[in-house]
Amino acid sequence: MAPRANWKGFLRLSLITCPVALYPATSESEKVSFNQLNRKTGHRIKYAKVDADTGEEVANEDIVKGYKVDTDTFIEVTKEELENVALESTRTIEIDEFVDRSEIDPRYLIRPYYLVPDGKVGHDAFAVIRETIREMNKVAIGRVVLTNREHIIALDPLDKGLMGTLLRYPYEVRSADEYFDDIQDVKVTKDMLDLARHIVNQKAGHFDPDKFEDQYETALIDLINQKRAGKPITSKERPRGENVVDLMDALRKSIGGAAAETSVPKKPAKKPRKASAGQKEMLMPIAGKKQVKETAKKPAARPQRKTA
Repeated sequence: MAPRANWKGFLRLSLITCPVALYPATSESEKVSFNQLNRKTGHRIKYAKVDADTGEEVANEDIVKGYKVDTDTFIEVTKEELENVALESTRTIEIDEFVDRSEIDPRYLIRPYYLVPDGKVGHDAFAVIRETIREMNKVAIGRVVLTNREHIIALDPLDKGLMGTLLRYPYEVRSADEYFDDIQDVKVTKDMLDLARHIVNQKAGHFDPDKFEDQYETALIDLINQKRAGKPITSKERPRGENVVDLMDALRKSIGGAAAETSVPKKPAKKPRKASAGQKEMLMPIAGKKQVKETAKKPAARPQRKTA
């Protein structure tokens, strides 16, 4: 099933307008997630919204937003009042300017989205806007309202669509000075740089996301599968960091180690685990508490992920 659009509205460049939909470009739904359980019963922990003073549970329709003025004072703001301050960007992404990619500081990037034409109309106008951005080799900057907040959005051509990246406002980005001021000014010698460059050249490659494996996620899956199979869990020895006494000596040894790695043939590395459509992770139901009660239910367990 195709994901649901996070936002629908219009993309506008001056007098050119087309209906568009905004979809999330990333997902974490395949990651292993845990529930909190009562150790004594094995039941899930349920959270309820309660009045902080009375302790009574509050129905959703009775919950309103409030801005905290001080410890015991809040200014209530209703849904209707929030709608009254809605901006035009609630329904329209207005392209305000075009900038060079190099001018966007990576610290301002939040998350990517896919922007596509919504419905059968507007494809021509969408193509005009997309190809204009591509031809000018620029990034289009506009505004969009998501989750009741206005965001800056940067639009880039991506294949037949547009990639929209949400950007932070200046007040959301911390200055690096308070973190970097205490870093000592160290004179790096030419010999050290030459050795370091040699290490970099030995490890040079091309960015390929398919080569990366989430090792922690893989370890979690292995842990859960072992527990399901009733296998004993043994602790692994953690690698210890070594103190670097002589930096030049460490650089030279690094070059020797890197050279040995490139000269000695290795066994083919295991391919990263991938979850294909509809593929889950786990093996078998867990034996233990609530077993009888849950046998009648459709198993929620995921099959084990397989390597690609």
